[in-house]
Amino acid sequence: MNILRLLIALAFLAIGLVIGILNTQPITLNLLFTQISTGSGAAIIVSLLAGVCIGALIVLATVAWPLYARLRKAGKLPVAAAPVSPPTSDAPPGSGV
Repeated sequence: MNILRLLIALAFLAIGLVIGILNTQPITLNLLFTQISTGSGAAIIVSLLAGVCIGALIVLATVAWPLYARLRKAGKLPVAAAPVSPPTSDAPPGSGV
């Protein structure tokens, strides 16, 4: 399984390198208060990474957190009438029983 993860990571690294090599045109990003000059390959990679992070946060907020809340609610046990005590033996401590 770890080899599969390594191969997938290397494939994505290779794809990122190809995108960076093939897109070397300089661009200027005009933001609200500043300008950033970079290559188009770097801008593409950063925008894809930002999209993945935003998508992961949306899935986390809409799927994972409600499921965790439901799991916590289902895991709460009703209060028992009498507490359950662990079994005790009449053997003295250290006797190995």
